[in-house]
Order: sequence, then structure tokens, then C-alpha cells
Amino acid sequence: MSFKINISEKNGKTYHLETEGKTLIEKQLHDKIKGEEVSPELTGYEFEITGASDKAGFTSVKEVEGIGLKKVLLSYEKGMKKRPRKEGKRKLSKKKPKGLRLRKTVRGKVISEAISQINLKILKQGNKKLEEIFPEQNKSKNSESKDSSLKAETKNASTSKEAPAKEAEKKEQ
Repeated sequence: MSFKINISEKNGKTYHLETEGKTLIEKQLHDKIKGEEVSPELTGYEFEITGASDKAGFTSVKEVEGIGLKKVLLSYEKGMKKRPRKEGKRKLSKKKPKGLRLRKTVRGKVISEAISQINLKILKQGNKKLEEIFPEQNKSKNSESKDSSLKAETKNASTSKEAPAKEAEKKEQ
């Protein structure tokens, strides 16, 4: 049993980590945990559990007690993103539709073995920055797009060299 952990910073950057966090079992949503409980590299950090979901994608909701799945009547919030159909030409004025409630399956707020993903928010920084702890995830999108464009150019160059040779073979036959 391993957890996929997403650690988010205030600037919007998210770091991903996979760990055997047996100490996280029996914790609840919005509990504060120390970084050592997640990974020994994260000493000095303090996190808050902001969310979790299981293998099937059911989210954990803080209002539901326990670890099991339950069907709950939800208004437009976490776990429900369905919008009503437009009626005529009238535009929707509110982002939260009035009166829309659906019964959805959600998981309880206690973390168990069924949970596969846990989302954490940083409350207190540690000695090392997360950029130093996760250097492979620190690449910027611009450098990744440059790498992919270089690969595409080298691929095009190799196919353009092969094309005249193939044409010459066809003429010989």
C-alpha cells in the first residue's frame, strides 16, 4: 500500500511524491502532520491534509465520518461539478446554481488503506526548499518544450536524409 502525495506551495507549484506512509493511516482531513511522517527528507516541514481520493476516484469529504463509502446529498461543491442545462437564451448569472442537489458517493474523512492519493498544503517551511528536495520535478515548462522541439527537429532531419535514399531505391527498381 503506497500513497501518491501532492504537496502544493502558495505560488501554485505542486510536487509529487510516492511513499509508504503507514503513519498517515487514521489521520483525518484538515489534520496537521509533520514532514517526517511523510518522508525523512521533509524534516522541519509542517503540512495540512487538504484532500484525499481513493483508487476509484471518490473524494473524501470532511462532513462524512468514518472510512467507508457513503451516498450523500450534495449541493454544488466538492465532489459535484455538474451544471444545469441552459434554459432558453438566459445566461447563468451565478457560478453556483440555485437549488441543484444530487446524491453522490463520497468517502469518509479518515485516511485508510483504500485511499490512493493525498493532497497536502505547506504550513511551515523546512530547512531545505522543495526545489532542492525534488530537483527532477523542478524543470520549467519552457525547457521541456525546447527539449521536445529539439527531438522533433532531429527526427525530421533523420527522415529527410532517408527520404532521398528511398526515392533512389524506387527509381532503380
